[in-house]
Amino acid sequence: MDRYRVKPNGEFRLAEVDPSERLTHEEGKSLGNEYLEELTLRLRELQELLYAQGKHRLLVVLQAMDSGGKDGVIRHVFRSVNPQGVKVTSFKVPSSRERAHDYLWRVHRETPATGEIRIFNRSHYEDVLVVRVHDLVPASVWERRYDHIRDFERMLADEGTTILKFFLHISREEQAERLQSRLDTPHKRWKFSAADLEERKHWDAYQEAFEVALNRTSTERAPWYVIPANSKWYRNLVTARILVETLEGLEMTYPEPEGDLSGIRIE
Repeated sequence: MDRYRVKPNGEFRLAEVDPSERLTHEEGKSLGNEYLEELTLRLRELQELLYAQGKHRLLVVLQAMDSGGKDGVIRHVFRSVNPQGVKVTSFKVPSSRERAHDYLWRVHRETPATGEIRIFNRSHYEDVLVVRVHDLVPASVWERRYDHIRDFERMLADEGTTILKFFLHISREEQAERLQSRLDTPHKRWKFSAADLEERKHWDAYQEAFEVALNRTSTERAPWYVIPANSKWYRNLVTARILVETLEGLEMTYPEPEGDLSGIRIE
């Protein structure tokens, strides 16, 4: 899975990644879904171990263009985990109270506790994406935020948080099909917003903003992964495998019981 990792050398180019890439043919979808089932069950085991050991934390950041599949990843990849140990936070337009603080204030409050997995559906990266594309703050403001974000994530990592950041990469054509599907399918129309069309007009600007953010903030301890996401099943498979491999790399163990339990009999 290292092929999808953005190396911290500032040389990554988003255009070099094919959003339709699948390392197997389409007829491999059924086998891919079988493997995904194995991975989700393994993820459940690892999440339970993470919670039981109470030593590590995992932060998962999901970013994408509109209709890129963030909700789909959460729904399919994390479908088997115990919701007691996994929380999802979606960052919307800042409230008046949030705007009264620094832009990372609302984010820091939502980072994972020990033994917990926290998923960010959008994140602090909106403050170098949306604000840049729509010129909401001067360039001098968003430009220094890359350093803020690196420092913030380094602090989290130093304090025991494992960080995985996923950019779900779809093509402009795939986005058009997904937005049209929302319009054409009655039970999906609630997901459609006219604002999606306005944002689509800024496609190239967003691609540039994402590419800069990926290059400026992918580090050894807080890496970005660019996931080909035109194929939903392959997107889920790759994301799940990276999560499982990362958690297995923590070499977690269940805590030892308190005292000798060998002589205890339950009457």
